[in-house]
Amino acid sequence: MVANPQGFYQRLQQLPLPAQQAFMAALCERLLPNYALYEQTSGHGDGHTLRTVLSLVWERLSVPNASIDFARQAEKLAECEPPEEDESFGARRALDAVVSISALLDTLQGESPEAVLDVSRTSRAGVRAFIELTEGEVDAQALALIIRDHPLMEDENDFQDAVLEAVSEPINKSTLKEIRTLGRNNGISNLGLTLDEGDE
Repeated sequence: MVANPQGFYQRLQQLPLPAQQAFMAALCERLLPNYALYEQTSGHGDGHTLRTVLSLVWERLSVPNASIDFARQAEKLAECEPPEEDESFGARRALDAVVSISALLDTLQGESPEAVLDVSRTSRAGVRAFIELTEGEVDAQALALIIRDHPLMEDENDFQDAVLEAVSEPINKSTLKEIRTLGRNNGISNLGLTLDEGDE
C-alpha cells in the first residue's frame, strides 16, 4: 500500500530517464490486455501494432543505440486510438493504453518530464474508474473509502511499488527482462482482466 503517494512520485521523478522509461514500459505492458479485450469485443483497434511498438521500446532500452524511428511509431500508434464517438468504458481503457505508450514514446523523442507521472496516474485512474463502475451508486465519501481499500487498488499500488523497486536497481539486459515479465503480470491487466490470446 502506498502510504505516501507524494514520496512515490518524487522517487519516480528522481530516477534516471532509462529507469523511468522501463517503469512506463512495464505499466504499459499491464494495460495491453484491456486494449486487447476492447478490440475483441468491439471489432475496433489494432493490438498487434501496440504490442510491436512496445517491443521496439524494450529493444531500445536494452540496446540504447538501436536505430528506431520513434516518430514513425508514434504516427502508427495514433491510428490505433478507439473512435472518438465511442465513449464506452472499454474504449476509455483502451485509450489509456494508447496514451500511455504515446507518453513513453515522447520520452524517446525528446524532453517529456511529466510522462512518467502521467503513465502512473493513468493506470491508477483506470482502476479507480473500474471500481466506481462496479460499485454502483454510493456517496462520494463512501466511494473514496471503497476505492482506497479495494483489492484492485491495493494490487495496483503494490504493483507500481514493485516496478519502482525493480527499476531503482542498476538496469541491464537481464533486469530489463525481469521488469518486462513483471509488467506482463501473467497476462492480467490492472483491472484484473485477462484475454486468452493463445499466441502469447
